[in-house]
Amino acid sequence: MGTSERTNGAQPESLSALAYLDPHYWDERFSKEEQYEWFKDYSHFRHLIQAHVTSHSSVLELGCGNSQMCEELYKDGVTDITCIDLSSVAVEKMQKRLFYRGLKDIKVLQADMLELPFGDECFDVVIEKGTMDVLFVDSGDPWNPKPETISKVMAMLKGVHRVLKSDGIFISITFGQPHFRRPIFNAPDFSWSVEWVTFGETFHYFVYVLKKGRRSSYEDVPVKMLETPSFNLFHEELEGEDYVFRIDVDGLNC
Repeated sequence: MGTSERTNGAQPESLSALAYLDPHYWDERFSKEEQYEWFKDYSHFRHLIQAHVTSHSSVLELGCGNSQMCEELYKDGVTDITCIDLSSVAVEKMQKRLFYRGLKDIKVLQADMLELPFGDECFDVVIEKGTMDVLFVDSGDPWNPKPETISKVMAMLKGVHRVLKSDGIFISITFGQPHFRRPIFNAPDFSWSVEWVTFGETFHYFVYVLKKGRRSSYEDVPVKMLETPSFNLFHEELEGEDYVFRIDVDGLNC
């Protein structure tokens, strides 16, 4: 969970989906749930991540929740890891879990991804898995998202771009299809190039790799693109709790 947006008592058509915008939902959920992986676990995309990190990389994970991704990265030799989540419950439980597992080097902080509390050019790699998707829950028409949705997404991306080192990499693991995400990623505010790969069988997940300072003057092309479903996953990805749960079928300064 990475944003402090609230529902303000509205009665939405899809209450379960819009609940993801309410921090209280995540506090209650994390108080009962020990571990859950959105968009499959690390083993399914490990090879994609490993192509962009080394043992010397400083990594920031946005919206860590109760995922084990930071632990898996640590096992792969990446020890300079900072995780953030908006939920104080998630942060406290993650801190305790890592302490008892002897992984005290991993830093876990309560923070909003829309207002990253870090200095400029702190991290080599920033990773998010399903966290940015929450911002699109109430986006309206996916071809023409609401201005407030775009404003929040841009705030997040500008923060990520700012905290990345000059040659840093942002990795976004999502259901968002390229024809919806590329116009945002390619906004003139950013200097990164945009590439993507897909993984998954029944459902296809997208792994976007944005390399800061590598933007070309021509339109970027994907490094690999597999056949995608004909229906619009972007619009349906967070429309209901049951659908989302079927996805997994198998210090502040640098």
